[in-house]
Amino acid sequence: MTSNPIDQLILTAETTRQAKGGGVILTGSSVKLGLPSRPEFYLVHGWQSWSLTGWVDASIRLPVMKPTSMHPMQTDPVYANDPRPNGAWYGAARLADGQAVFLGALSLESHVALDGATLTGWYERGGGEWFASCGDEAECLGRYADLLKERLGKGRAAKPYRVWCSWYSLYTEIDEPGLLKILADLGDLPFEIFQVDDGWQKGIGDWEPNAKFPSGMDGLAARIKAAGRTPGLWLAPLLVTPSAPLFRRHPDWLLRDEKGRPVSAGYNWSEKLYALDTTYPEVLEWLKALMGRVRAWGYDYVKLDFLYAGALPGHRHIDMPREAAYRQGLKVIREALGDAYFLTCGAPILPSLGLCDGMRVGPDVAGHWEDPRDRDLLVNFATPGTRNAIRTTLNRLWLKPLVHTDPDVVYFRERQNSLTAGQRGLLQDLAQAAGFKATSDVPAWLAPSEREALRKYLQATPEVRKLEPYVYQIGERRVDFNAAVQMPPLPGRLAKLSGAVIGGLANVPALMKIFDSFGRRAMRKMLKENPV
Repeated sequence: MTSNPIDQLILTAETTRQAKGGGVILTGSSVKLGLPSRPEFYLVHGWQSWSLTGWVDASIRLPVMKPTSMHPMQTDPVYANDPRPNGAWYGAARLADGQAVFLGALSLESHVALDGATLTGWYERGGGEWFASCGDEAECLGRYADLLKERLGKGRAAKPYRVWCSWYSLYTEIDEPGLLKILADLGDLPFEIFQVDDGWQKGIGDWEPNAKFPSGMDGLAARIKAAGRTPGLWLAPLLVTPSAPLFRRHPDWLLRDEKGRPVSAGYNWSEKLYALDTTYPEVLEWLKALMGRVRAWGYDYVKLDFLYAGALPGHRHIDMPREAAYRQGLKVIREALGDAYFLTCGAPILPSLGLCDGMRVGPDVAGHWEDPRDRDLLVNFATPGTRNAIRTTLNRLWLKPLVHTDPDVVYFRERQNSLTAGQRGLLQDLAQAAGFKATSDVPAWLAPSEREALRKYLQATPEVRKLEPYVYQIGERRVDFNAAVQMPPLPGRLAKLSGAVIGGLANVPALMKIFDSFGRRAMRKMLKENPV
């Protein structure tokens, strides 16, 4: 690469200038870089928190992930069927000598793809600036982060908190008495935040406490504060389901397609999901009022989830680019939250920068390493699983100068957990590298030794240094993540056929509803056998 500086690789651009610190700034609605040879690997960057991010073999084409009904909530549906190695906002090609050629947009609604030996970037509407560089991957991403900070900003909170969250032990099966018992059982474990996750609300779009919370959310927040913790609350404010009163009262608030039909935002909670159109002034006022109510209840830490819904493609009340429309809604939310800590999840990455304090940068973890069904049959790396979370999170830690990078929770409990000790340790090390610590371990499920290990982990502040792309020095230990980030081989013919069948069945809402009911039943049985 030393004989091919980046300015010699530029094939198409309206203007070019040298970037401060190295690299080149290009302008144009579409730009192209000609590589000196076909690359061995390509850096795919997913659109939102859960979307696959990692280096893939540039000589193969990843199959379209399944099921297609989940495309809106796991990837960018605009490009879900694009057979080329491609990703949102930026991409990089790794050549045989190990050097990277990097191309990244400096504004929103942009995409980068690899065509043979050409890197192509384009804006969905109009044009804008790009950053191009070659050399060490970390240096390219570091300069890119500096440029994004100038244009989009960074989070304002000085440091992340230590969080206990209800989700990864109890899921939606939470209630006020159970959470209060856990709150008491945490004792002197050094958590600043006690976060109530999904399951407190009447419905998605109906953000009032259900019957399992008789004291109301303000009453629960007061109890959390009295215990010396900061109350945290989960919501998904840009989604709405058909069962919610909001869906019936304000059908005009929904994002719609070119035929006037509501745009699908995926499937969850045994219902189809739809998105709110954040270009409606009434929707923005509703969001402002909702965030104000959450703050009035006493919640100073707010996790907003499934935020991709605000940036899905569709016909909006006011014609504006989709990520700009999302960012407009997020600005209203940020202002309404005031000085609360704001964590985004399921969020488009670049459009969220500068407006949130923390951001989930990988898919959900789980009490298992990876699901062979999702890996081999559905070829879906956005699904919950510890390996999926490690892979994508590690490839997004370059965002740390811009936002607190949330790798999701860690586990210390062996109970209700199939991860090996080594796998749990790797997940804990990931959180140390990310600088964001959270768990959902129920105190009653922890052995005394596990509780003590959790305490030491929360108290520890080891020095963390990146030695290689996936190797870190954490305190006195050298931690190698390489085996966890490798992409699996492509499925064979039988796996493809099986995946097509399973993926097709997963597109049938009635079957998904039955599957969900089995999951809820199993969860309730488990909690009876393992009370909090």
